[in-house]
Amino acid sequence: MRIFIFLYLLVVPTLLFSQVKPAPKNNLDMNTEYSSITDTVKKKKAKIATIDQYKIVTLEHDTIYVDTSLTLKSAYKQNHLRKDLFGYQEFSNIGQPLNTLQYSLTSFSPYPEIGFSGKHFNYIQADQVRYYSAATPLTELFFNTTINKGQNVDSFITLNVSKNLNFSIAYRGLRSEGDYINQLVSAGNFRFTTSYATTSRRYAINAHYTFQDIMNEENGGITNDNNFESDNKDYKNRQRLQVYLTDAESMLKGRRIFFDHAFRVNPTEGNNNLYVTHQLNYENKSYEYKQPTVLSTVTDDNNVSTRIERFGDSYASSNINDKTRYERLYNKVGLAYENSLLGKFNFFVDDYRSNYEYEKIIIRTDSTAVPGNLFVHINNVGGQYEYQKNKWNGRFLYSRSITNQSLSDLDAKLRYDLNDDIKFDFRYRNINKLPNNNYNLYQSSWVSYNWSNSFKNEKINSLSAEIKTPWLTGQVQYTVLKDHLYFSDTLRTANVQIVTPLQYANTINYLEIKASREFKFGPFALDNTLLYQKVDQSDLVLNVPDFVTRNTFYYSGYFFKKALYMQTGLVFNYLTKYYGDDYNPVIAEFFVQQDKKIGGFATFDFFINARIRQTRFYLKAEHFNAAFTQSNYYATPNNPYRDFVLRFGLVWNFFQ
Repeated sequence: MRIFIFLYLLVVPTLLFSQVKPAPKNNLDMNTEYSSITDTVKKKKAKIATIDQYKIVTLEHDTIYVDTSLTLKSAYKQNHLRKDLFGYQEFSNIGQPLNTLQYSLTSFSPYPEIGFSGKHFNYIQADQVRYYSAATPLTELFFNTTINKGQNVDSFITLNVSKNLNFSIAYRGLRSEGDYINQLVSAGNFRFTTSYATTSRRYAINAHYTFQDIMNEENGGITNDNNFESDNKDYKNRQRLQVYLTDAESMLKGRRIFFDHAFRVNPTEGNNNLYVTHQLNYENKSYEYKQPTVLSTVTDDNNVSTRIERFGDSYASSNINDKTRYERLYNKVGLAYENSLLGKFNFFVDDYRSNYEYEKIIIRTDSTAVPGNLFVHINNVGGQYEYQKNKWNGRFLYSRSITNQSLSDLDAKLRYDLNDDIKFDFRYRNINKLPNNNYNLYQSSWVSYNWSNSFKNEKINSLSAEIKTPWLTGQVQYTVLKDHLYFSDTLRTANVQIVTPLQYANTINYLEIKASREFKFGPFALDNTLLYQKVDQSDLVLNVPDFVTRNTFYYSGYFFKKALYMQTGLVFNYLTKYYGDDYNPVIAEFFVQQDKKIGGFATFDFFINARIRQTRFYLKAEHFNAAFTQSNYYATPNNPYRDFVLRFGLVWNFFQ
């Protein structure tokens, strides 16, 4: 009820003040229409900013413009990550880890990262930060309701204090209680950016600072699937379902200072230009897992309770507190030559240093030691070539280590634009990457969660092609994985979960075919996305569903003399059954299991999206069919997917 009241109070006043003659296209001046009728002094006409004067720039210097339109694709991004989540399976609460359904969404870096990948879905990486140029101050306010108590906000303001200098400040905050015991999520992502360029653009810099903290209460999943799947109305109150952990929590914190700048050697820009480039990325992180109560209570179908240690034997009888610290410094210095006919050549050398550490050294019962830190120092040399001419656009990168580590990265991208509507993209990627640090070293109060390894590098070869047309968007990717690293439940006991890192000796072949097509029938439309995946492997190591589909049938149209634009319809999601990975909160990683298949269920969402000027409203009844179907929907074998929930959100842009 409070959602409808809030929506009424917000929408009605906006409608009352929207019955005016529409402003010309690309006119962002919101004040000229409301001059007083008693004014007798003729005012000087204000300059009007156009939409192409509000730019968003990526790390690779690709530029897009601020978009205030309401489309189905923008509605798909109305979530806490602000991106389309097709190919991911959400848990029951917002802000929990995402189970990856589409393997090609996995990102790779040749350098070793801290690991704990399950905690990094909410973590904003350096290449995800955006920089701005705005003719006038620009503000965006994002709001979304969550599960039970809490809210999700993401707001930023950017302004140019001069033509050449821009600042932006942004904060994303998430707090969601969830439906189950010990499931609270609380996260904050602060970002500050600045961009500067001299008038002649002889010198230019993009820089940012971030501080992020992501806290998840960890309940380890439900202990009895039969209670969840039963028709017993008592268990429809999810707080009545027993979970493995009632007071555990995990925390990821990170700070980053980043800048990327370039200086042109020749004073005046011409057909031949020479640049000196430099990029710095300093980041420190920490991952902490706390579990005050070591023993978990499990009750079987006969109502018999047993006290167990969920993760095996422990060195501590209570108040487990495991903390991993990580520090990284990356410098890259390059020399770039740009020719108006040949393209741009960039040759560079980089220096990567990281320290992954604990406060102690552990001596195991077999007299082997688990060291207290893992220090990595790598130097690479490489080159990048960029070409853009007529209908062709390409970027080719190759780097290789010159230190003891065997490390290399070949990334070739090519685009051909047949015309404005038809585009072809090709990419080949060959990576020889070092393992993430938590594969080679981890310490914990849980006895079995202590290891020191020296795994081989992972080898990843990937070839992909994509076509975009007004009729169809299609993507094909073929990937070959060698020396693949993964986590597995080695004990395979019902209530005890002991996970260890392993390396697969055989080759894995992965094929993906993805197609999207929208059919329109007047004001009605049917948007379809279908994903097919095939994995060729000797053992069940890389597990993904064969088919994933999303189909949206909706109506769109204008109302109130075109002051209001609205979309409403149904979203259907389905994935086939498969041995979905489970999640372990101690190491914040998904792991391979072969005991229970998940998937094979459908979800229906009903939505109403509306736009009034630069304000977009979103009302969504998620998974409403859960109210009258069996509870057989899981995100992992022990973590159910979300029940029916009604959520409201908005995005509001201000051009001042």
